[in-house]
Amino acid sequence: MAVAEESHFGRAAQRLGMAQPPLSQRIQRLERELGVRLFERTSRQVTITKGGTLLLDEAREILARSEALRATARRIQEGRSGLLRAALPPDLAGDTVAAILAAFQRRNDGVELELHELTTADQLAGLASHDLDVGLIRHPCDVSGLELGPVLRHELGVLLAHDAPAARSEAVPLTALTGYDLILFPRAQAPAVHDDLLTTCARHGYTPTCVRHGQGPSFTRGLLLSSRAIAFSPRDAHPAQDPDLTWRPLAGAPLTLRHSAAWPRGRGDAAALAFADTVTDALAATATAGGDLPPTPLHLRPAAEYWI
Repeated sequence: MAVAEESHFGRAAQRLGMAQPPLSQRIQRLERELGVRLFERTSRQVTITKGGTLLLDEAREILARSEALRATARRIQEGRSGLLRAALPPDLAGDTVAAILAAFQRRNDGVELELHELTTADQLAGLASHDLDVGLIRHPCDVSGLELGPVLRHELGVLLAHDAPAARSEAVPLTALTGYDLILFPRAQAPAVHDDLLTTCARHGYTPTCVRHGQGPSFTRGLLLSSRAIAFSPRDAHPAQDPDLTWRPLAGAPLTLRHSAAWPRGRGDAAALAFADTVTDALAATATAGGDLPPTPLHLRPAAEYWI
């Protein structure tokens, strides 16, 4: 291409940053490989042949495709393109999930996001096996081998039937829930969180009559309305338009959820960190004030530094 556009080996060599003899040798080798004479040479000028003219357009296309391939490779290397395998917990509010997806795609248009709905236990297994690149986990849990974004706290309130006696209080003490069953996620999904929540309830005077396992909103709603049962949830997860259910804060805010983005140590590329940042921003909007690490910039701390 350079020789054809310059019609001169010396100028073409200068443009390519090389000496003239090696350029002449490369053209001769190319002519032998193709079996086509590309240039007519005289002592004064170089003229492209008819065959060379026909091949020149294809040569330009090949070089353009080569540059496009290299550009794509650079984006993948920098984490700005390719596939990102991420996970969010099943109980995350729908509006929050939508906000995370929209914000991430705006900021990372070249990245294909493969999003999974997974419990903390399943996310930890996926991160350990490198089947996941990044996730949103709930604490406490075993975070060895992971790096974490800021840990954000979300205050839990109580969700109960609208006509339940405890629903008349502006803030419900845990002791007022005595006699109510508790609807809770299965322990296998996050054993440490499950046990920590029940221990905190007992410490504040509430031991459930029975622990019922429920996760889906429709199933949980049915249990709340058909039996003397309650569930704990953040305010933003409660469907405010449901006239049959009431959400109330807990007196003294004894229960909180703690979330953070997590990824395998040493494997946080630009796309994974961008997803972690997006998740942190979305959760920070509803996080409990006080004691939280600031959502931006992203804190790249080894997991052990978060626990005393």
